[in-house]
Amino acid sequence: MIATLKAEEMNQLQLVEREEIDDEEELFEAIDKLISQGINSGDVKKLQDAGIYTCNGLMMHTKKHLTGIKGLSEAKVDKICEAAEKIVNFGYMTGSDALLKRKAVIRITTGSQALDELLGGGVETSCITEAFGEFRSGKTQLAHTLCVSTQLPTNMNGGNGKVAYIDTEGTFRPDRIVPIAERFGMDPGAVLDNIIYARAYTYEHQYNLLLGLAAKMSEEPFRLLVVDSVIALFRVDFTGRGELADRQQKLAQMLSRMTKIAEEFNVAVYMTNQVIADPGGGVFISDPKKPAGGHVLAHAATIRLMFRKGKGEQRVCKVFDAPNLPEAEAVFQITPGGIADAKD
Repeated sequence: MIATLKAEEMNQLQLVEREEIDDEEELFEAIDKLISQGINSGDVKKLQDAGIYTCNGLMMHTKKHLTGIKGLSEAKVDKICEAAEKIVNFGYMTGSDALLKRKAVIRITTGSQALDELLGGGVETSCITEAFGEFRSGKTQLAHTLCVSTQLPTNMNGGNGKVAYIDTEGTFRPDRIVPIAERFGMDPGAVLDNIIYARAYTYEHQYNLLLGLAAKMSEEPFRLLVVDSVIALFRVDFTGRGELADRQQKLAQMLSRMTKIAEEFNVAVYMTNQVIADPGGGVFISDPKKPAGGHVLAHAATIRLMFRKGKGEQRVCKVFDAPNLPEAEAVFQITPGGIADAKD
């Protein structure tokens, strides 16, 4: 009975939050607004078919890419870009405006207070957070916990939005979501309904799944995109030194797409990464492992977290690289209800 009441309260909370969010300024301008600027609705449809659903997203593409869309000539593309520039300001802004824009960033709780404090409040929207470490270091467990905590109302350190999960390793477990939802006092069925899941088998499939997300995110309030793991399929589909340059180029395009999704829809992107042995690490380094993906991946991730095993069920998370966080560590624990604070 209490659980039912709690669930009802949560639903009401979420509804109230939703209404408040609707009153705020829209985060992005729908591509349909181009029609009011004199652009043919047929051309707008062509843009949507190419996975471009917002004017903000349109401005993130080069004219070369846009002219590659079937049925769009250079003259049409110039006209479309001119119209989009009237709707969206993509020029300079003052530092004060940039600070105001940062206020739209939401921090989503990880389930562990120590980890939240390390991250300055939680996993940030509008940027990519990368977690790397060996197997069993807690990367996927954090992904599952975030799938639930993202759906909490914002006043409970949630994101009040839906979740998209792209799985390249077959590690997503819906039954794992159930106890985590119960821990947060949420209805497991409703939580699972708010997660869209796709299993990717090749790097091309993974990229196409990302392209298809724009349509969904422009219609519904998403707050989290999980890619677990970002590199696995690239390590399978490209082999040897000879294909390395091609692999890094394709990986860069994939990461660029993820960055655009994060900024266009104010979504938190959480991606996991594998580690590779570093034989050149030297004798003095106790743990000669480094994250896979090289410099391309290092520059794409805004916040890089290094996970390692602690004693028992404890795990240690270290800030490896972040523009606004000090290099520090936090200890957390994996429990049946997801990520939680470590018990001494």
